Amino acid sequence: MTSPIETEGTDASVTLDKDTATETDTADSKSLTGRSPGQLMWARFKRDRTGVISAWVVLFFFAIAALAPVISALYGKDPYTLYPTKPEYANLLDDFSMPSGGFGGISGDFWFGVEPNLGRDVFTMLLYGMRTSLYMALVLTLLSVATGVIIGMVGGYFGGKVDYWLGRTTDFFLAFPSQLFFIAFMPVVTALFVSPADETPTYLRAVAILLVMWFLGWMGMARLVRSSVLSLREREFVEAAKVSGASRWRIVRKEILPNIVTPILVQGTYTLPSSILSIAFLSYVGVGFVEPTPDWGRMFAIGSGIYEQDPAFMIFPGVAMVVFVLAFNLLGDSVRDAFDPKTGR
Repeated sequence: MTSPIETEGTDASVTLDKDTATETDTADSKSLTGRSPGQLMWARFKRDRTGVISAWVVLFFFAIAALAPVISALYGKDPYTLYPTKPEYANLLDDFSMPSGGFGGISGDFWFGVEPNLGRDVFTMLLYGMRTSLYMALVLTLLSVATGVIIGMVGGYFGGKVDYWLGRTTDFFLAFPSQLFFIAFMPVVTALFVSPADETPTYLRAVAILLVMWFLGWMGMARLVRSSVLSLREREFVEAAKVSGASRWRIVRKEILPNIVTPILVQGTYTLPSSILSIAFLSYVGVGFVEPTPDWGRMFAIGSGIYEQDPAFMIFPGVAMVVFVLAFNLLGDSVRDAFDPKTGR
């Protein structure tokens, strides 16, 4: 027979166990609260230290490019002025038109030195060159991604003759040798709008570069999207949407497009640095931006001609481009791993 004391202790123990179990269940329910795919992706991305650092580096470059006029005003220099023509900088270049100071003319007045021959400020040239290249590449990437997504989704979803002819059109454009086509076609595009006797405006060169590179830049995205849509259009949830009477536009927008966001986003992160390199290449070979527009490719073209006399001129634009392209590629890898952890490093 159990004593009253023992019964009282047992009841208190049971009550305590129930309270503990209730608290544990509450904590478990909070930890198991459902999260959307976007929240899961963001949580995985934040745990990837390489991806977070790369994202900050990319944001830093875009912020510097956006604030180039402000930084230039605070710095007190611009990328267009020929500073040796000013009396206070008369000795900026030596008798061979090379920077008179050490390491490319770096000083308190010119943080990254000065350009050989003309004496322009390298720091502001780099700022505005980044601005030109980054925002041109961003617009080009958006155009190429949008075009590729539309063509790929139309071909993949409708199939049949639509898919056949869109596929043959994609193959036709893929047959063009892109680098040679850029070099050959850029002067033709500018000549269509400007007389050979006149100087081509910078905005027209920018539009021509975008048109030529957009013309040959959407095919990879189109093929990727088409293959993804082909694998999705026969899935059960798409068939269920058809049976329920949903329109084609709704099926594409609500059922298919959300399921191909991952490859689109990842491909876009690889397209942007590739676009930067292509734009720099056009300026390097003389068919992109020309004097006096600051551009990464033009800085490399100038540096290639004077690297023996002033190797320091190539260091800052070279390091900046390598760091940005590397950071963006690492960011693309991290985004891919965050969306699909099975591909994690």
